[in-house]
Amino acid sequence: MRSTRRDFLQGLSFAALAPALGRSWAQERPALPIPPLVDVRPGTPVTLTARVGETEFFPGKTSPTAGYNRDLLGPTLRVRSGDEVTLVVRNELPETTTVHWHGLLIPAAVDGGPHNTIAPGQSWKAVLPVQQPASTCWYHPHPHGRTGLQVYGGLAGMLLVTDREEQALGLPARYGVDDLPLVLQDRVFDREQHLVYPRGPMALMHGVLGSVMLVNGVREPRAAVPAGLVRLRLLNGSNARVYELAFEDQRSFHWIGTDGGLLRAPVPLQRLPLAPGQRAELLVDFSDGHAAVLLNRTSEGAQPLLHFAPAGERQPPHPLPARLASWQSPDPKGATQHRRLTLTMGNDGMGSMPGMHGMPMPHGFDGRPFDMDRIDQRVKLGAVEIWEVSALPGMMMDQAHPFHMHGVHFEVLRRDGRAPGPLDQGRRDTVLVHEPVDLLVHFTRPGPTVPFMYHCHILEHEDGGMMGQFTVT
Repeated sequence: MRSTRRDFLQGLSFAALAPALGRSWAQERPALPIPPLVDVRPGTPVTLTARVGETEFFPGKTSPTAGYNRDLLGPTLRVRSGDEVTLVVRNELPETTTVHWHGLLIPAAVDGGPHNTIAPGQSWKAVLPVQQPASTCWYHPHPHGRTGLQVYGGLAGMLLVTDREEQALGLPARYGVDDLPLVLQDRVFDREQHLVYPRGPMALMHGVLGSVMLVNGVREPRAAVPAGLVRLRLLNGSNARVYELAFEDQRSFHWIGTDGGLLRAPVPLQRLPLAPGQRAELLVDFSDGHAAVLLNRTSEGAQPLLHFAPAGERQPPHPLPARLASWQSPDPKGATQHRRLTLTMGNDGMGSMPGMHGMPMPHGFDGRPFDMDRIDQRVKLGAVEIWEVSALPGMMMDQAHPFHMHGVHFEVLRRDGRAPGPLDQGRRDTVLVHEPVDLLVHFTRPGPTVPFMYHCHILEHEDGGMMGQFTVT
């Protein structure tokens, strides 16, 4: 292995923004890599080792990366609702890290936020009580000030929760065959086709946006799928990009799940937005046997993400369940608190630019940047509350922010004072805030001493101070 710990830090930490690379390569599309599946069962601890590696994104061009038990990304972990499982995280990085179990409803003491630090060469054991419906979650680092770099370098993996209700639906469930984990990311490469992590005022203001799209760490891979119904588990693991997902042939698909699990019923769509940190589950019918391309549609055009090649005997269209999941939403009339939060953009680094004056100011909530020693909100265990979240326009743009809360699932009550649209349905842990949104939140997991986080999931905004913390007692 040619890459070293020093390479990882220098190659990603201090690189300047590089010119965008066009789609000039000519090669056969690689097969979609499927991360190994690890079933995590009670009584059998599973170890994740965060380590440095190297990855060849372009032929003959290696870049320093990081992963869990691998050079890039991590295995897919599968747990069962009702189990208590043990995960051990070993840190072989050259710097402190944490691992946040994004989407799991667990006590704050094992949530993996910036207070659960793991020093280089050390390990952390997390005992996780899994008590929630089937859902597609993920895990990633969460050290304050370094989350963006570490996730960008490759530290991320999927975490699937299953339960009996989901299993009884007969949904596609052959992992890697008709049940595909898809980690969507965008990256920046320099003229020599090496991965770099942009620094500077623009990255701090907009978040890091790359011109090269990756799915499971590969550019425009090809997925061989059955000629029938296929389940796609999509994770937006990008630092800042909001995807607008659609198929090139404009085929319809059924949206069946979001961050907090399955919807109450399938929703037919042709387009679906996906913000950083969000997950979505789709059912796509390939029984016509035709090849298809999943795109990210932008104002500038369409970027291919993944090519599907149906194979084998064509299966007749599979009837979808009329109902998926059932749950009782909390009664908004029972809310005991109505809190208001405003995401505020700083000018980190902008004060030194021509035409800008004053000292650099960090991002924050209500004008205050994150402080590890300050508790911003205190919540009662079992309480139902309404959190109204809005965003002030930034100094250079009116930007939408993916707002994420740890340790809870919430539902969107109102958007911009009106009833939410169909794309706001379901249980969530991350919601895109452009207009003000009212969130109905039920606090069911304790955090009396170690706090939970809430923050913008544009990782450079989070690292720049757009984060707060709350206790649940």
